[in-house]
Amino acid sequence: MSTAPPLQGVLVLEVGAFMAAPFATMQLADLGARVVKVEPPGIGDPTRSAGPFTGGESSPFLRMNRNKESVVLDLKDDAGRAAFLALVDRADVVVENLRPGAMDRLGLGWSALAARRPELVYASASGWGQDGAASSRPGLDIMAQAASGLMSVTGTADGDPVKVGVPVCDLVTALYVALAVTAALRERDRSGTGQHIDVSLLESGVSLAVWEAGMYFGDGEVPVRQGSAHQRYAPYQAVRTGDGYVTVGANTERLWSALCRALDLTELESDPRFADPSGRLAERTALIARIEEVTTTMTTAAVRSTLDAAGVPCAALAGYDEVFTDPVLTDRDYFWDGEHPALGPVRQLGSPMRFSRTPARRANAGPSLGADTDSVLAELAVEEGRR
Repeated sequence: MSTAPPLQGVLVLEVGAFMAAPFATMQLADLGARVVKVEPPGIGDPTRSAGPFTGGESSPFLRMNRNKESVVLDLKDDAGRAAFLALVDRADVVVENLRPGAMDRLGLGWSALAARRPELVYASASGWGQDGAASSRPGLDIMAQAASGLMSVTGTADGDPVKVGVPVCDLVTALYVALAVTAALRERDRSGTGQHIDVSLLESGVSLAVWEAGMYFGDGEVPVRQGSAHQRYAPYQAVRTGDGYVTVGANTERLWSALCRALDLTELESDPRFADPSGRLAERTALIARIEEVTTTMTTAAVRSTLDAAGVPCAALAGYDEVFTDPVLTDRDYFWDGEHPALGPVRQLGSPMRFSRTPARRANAGPSLGADTDSVLAELAVEEGRR
């Protein structure tokens, strides 16, 4: 029985910086692809300068670039470009997230590489897309969060604009890139021909507006900030306890009844204001106030235990100090240590993709800048780019 990761044998070249391309290729590397991260001389991927630092290495970089090799090439130099093209001749995939047109100006864009290697899958991530009126504008995650509408529904109704706490547009763009690459490789199995993939932060952010699109296209309602509350269900939000908060979700009649009984609030079931989902949504402020009259007399642990016993979905708000030591995650062997030649074991987040037969790869932490230049170029017989 094979236990090799699903993408073993696929060679990916990454010309990436910061988040979208590196996080996409991290997914491909976890799935077994060989990812060669091509970095410019000097500073490499700018994420290398982001602290905190461990033994002189960027701690975020060590985690976001696990299971990869680092090759330094100056793509503005003839020899560097020649070395890159020789790598392309062996590669299955190129993933890049430079400003649209930058790779073309280097002679390394999709058209040039497809003419050289028709079976190549070439994925480009950018702020606003590879074409259109906005394509040349610089775009970072926070701009995409603003333009996609995500910030209009994040935070409290009377608060200042708030972005999602993680760079969600960068990250979801990366996941779409990884998904599209695997789909294009599967299609190439049939056709023998590669293709270009264009994924933008803007469109990736808009794609998440599933409930919001249903509201606007359904009856013209413009979604607004609701704090932690759901746009269409109540109670479905964080509620106060005596020592913190617990999130609760009673989005079916069965769960609504179970919640009322668990908290000894059975009178709410017969209250005409809360008789159906639309009523509970319309009267959400009064409903949550009544629920909190009970939950604020209890500890977070007691509320969670009570609702767990009743089968009502709930979770306490956890800080990352709790998340990264969570026994549920540690019991499932989620965290692992990636080896680094200078630093030793480096703790890593696990892949959420669990395969019954071909597990995700757990190899090395993010490499030092140029650590694999000589070995990769020698192995792939690329003499032009040696330094």
